[in-house]
Amino acid sequence: MSIRFTTRARGGLAACSIATVLAFGLVGCGGGGGGDDDKPDPPARSSTGSGSQPDAQEGDDGQTLAELRGPSGLSVRITEAQRDGGGFVTVSGDLKNDGDGTVNVPAQLSGNETEIIRNGKSLGGATLVDSKGKKRYYVLRDTEGRPLTTTKFPPLKAGESLPVFMQFPAPPADTAEVTLQLPMFTTGTIEISG
Repeated sequence: MSIRFTTRARGGLAACSIATVLAFGLVGCGGGGGGDDDKPDPPARSSTGSGSQPDAQEGDDGQTLAELRGPSGLSVRITEAQRDGGGFVTVSGDLKNDGDGTVNVPAQLSGNETEIIRNGKSLGGATLVDSKGKKRYYVLRDTEGRPLTTTKFPPLKAGESLPVFMQFPAPPADTAEVTLQLPMFTTGTIEISG
């Protein structure tokens, strides 16, 4: 029984190590900067249209594709939506507490799927909507059902921000504009690069 437990523990430890390496690798893939100085930066664009789509912040140091407003002064500023060669899109940005007090990130952002909720707070409820192709894309998951997003949010103090990312299956190559939806937040139209 001791050998079986040791083997099982080693297997779990190996799976955890692999998942950690993959998570850091995916976060590293989503970053900008470095290497491609020949390409000009695409211009910042604001969300347009009617409804609850917020405008992008003008005059920011970083490029803002969209800003989604949520409850209790929370906001998500999307700074990048990058199409990767592996057939997925990585959406990156910052989750910020614009309120006056400390805020816990709502559990509803994880969505309502049992497998994702079991892995703690995340952005697993996020979706990309391709209105041109009439498709909705859900956050990708690893082989153990964990969402490929930022997870386990600490309480955010007033003015504090946290870098976040979400990975989705890539829409067709001719689709450049999609709508990002997060539970309890306004929606925002973003442009996919790459």
